Amino acid sequence: MSSNEIPTREVARRVFAQEFNDAGYTFKESDDERAPVYLLLPTGESANRVFLVGTLTEKEDVGEDNEYWRGRIVDPTGTFFVYAGQYQPEAASALRDLDAPAYVAVVGKPRTYETDDGSINVSVRPESITEVDAATRDRWVTETADKTLDRIAAFDDEGNEYARMAREHYDLDPEEYKRAAIAALESLEQADELSA
Repeated sequence: MSSNEIPTREVARRVFAQEFNDAGYTFKESDDERAPVYLLLPTGESANRVFLVGTLTEKEDVGEDNEYWRGRIVDPTGTFFVYAGQYQPEAASALRDLDAPAYVAVVGKPRTYETDDGSINVSVRPESITEVDAATRDRWVTETADKTLDRIAAFDDEGNEYARMAREHYDLDPEEYKRAAIAALESLEQADELSA
């Protein structure tokens, strides 16, 4: 197998819960049925995979016949929901074994589903869930704020096709995510003062 036949894994995008939950539009870059599905982030970025770190505040086996774990993970801007079952055995056993509250790092794929009232809910189907320490969580907040601010800075660039798509599909102001990113950074500083 030559090197250009090896399927490359998509970069996992760092995104805060607030922006992730506001997203809902998915698309493919090609008509191939195996083509990756992307979630369009409101700040003008495509995400086939996401990387998040937060506090696992609760977990529950919501499965009927088989285990199907739902985890609630909170970052400074909101809440992610992750769902793992028999097709995500590692993530499911991680959720089963973890005691909430715990800091966790999650890499996974965004999933959207339409509710009865027509709104779109977004969740994460985790590939991996790992317990981490507070320093890792803080570093993720800092790096995610940087990435968010970078996306917003590039939002009005002429060649930014994802930003153009975001303007078409969302009635959302990127400045809102700038405020959320800055507030997330400030929450770290306050936490540092509390522990000092």
